[in-house]
Amino acid sequence: MTSPGGTSLPWTTSARRPHIRLPGRNGRSGRSDRRETRRRAPWALWVPGAIAALFLLLPLIGLLVRAPWSGLPDLITEHDVREALFLSLETATAATALSLLFGIPLAWLLARTRFPGRSLLRALVTLPLVLPPVVGGVALLLALGRRGIVGQRLDDWFGITLPFTTVGVVVAQTFVAMPFLIVSVEGALNSADRRFEDAAATLGAGPWMTFRRVTVPMVAPAVAAGAALCWARALGEFGATITFAGNFPGTTTTMPLAVYLALETDTDAAIALSLVLLAVCVAVLLALRARWFPGARRLLRGRASRETPLTADAETGIR
Repeated sequence: MTSPGGTSLPWTTSARRPHIRLPGRNGRSGRSDRRETRRRAPWALWVPGAIAALFLLLPLIGLLVRAPWSGLPDLITEHDVREALFLSLETATAATALSLLFGIPLAWLLARTRFPGRSLLRALVTLPLVLPPVVGGVALLLALGRRGIVGQRLDDWFGITLPFTTVGVVVAQTFVAMPFLIVSVEGALNSADRRFEDAAATLGAGPWMTFRRVTVPMVAPAVAAGAALCWARALGEFGATITFAGNFPGTTTTMPLAVYLALETDTDAAIALSLVLLAVCVAVLLALRARWFPGARRLLRGRASRETPLTADAETGIR
């Protein structure tokens, strides 16, 4: 059928189906193209990349090669080693708990509120990430030492002394490790969908109920990742700890300090402690790399998706 003007009407002509070309050359998948692209990487990138990888892996290989594997159980079970290990685990866990208690509210304030000086506060909060740990220990001494700005009042009024104590170790570890948690949680809050929180408000939920029942489940994976980084950073802290808390066996001698001391007297013990720290760091990295464990990623996403929707809250009644 044609129009009065002699042109064919569009619905009467047999339209040809467009030829869809599959991705990839000769019908191959896009993954094959990506593999070819990786294979075609120039040698100008492969050579320095291989040198960088070898530079980073060679010290770890040397540590594994020189490790006294036959006597490793005896070295780890020595009194001084066990004492430093348990002290490090206790203080790192306490520092992580303090970071969770105070870091999550601060991350929420930085991400969801507007107040004068917010950008400056964010910069100061993340300063310990780049600040040399020894400088952080000196700053803690000037603030919380017996002659410090706040420490002098604590000593005079309450008889509380933080430096050169186990509590001082926790304070030093919290100072250097909390920013890792804050950065992780703040980034998750900035990228989270706020419509769930708005819906909770329309259903009558207060700010605290919304935070506890909606916001926290949404950012739970980021909180877990930040807590793992925080714990690992606290476990390996050296500079701020030795500056602010000193090195007293059984009281402030953590694993990094024990490694430093053992290098002068017992090299095998230093290697054994280093292997323990290395194993902990590798375990944390494996836990954080969700793409190595896709089931863990699906579990976290499924948990967040089950907890963030407000259907369950609407059924139980948000008050």
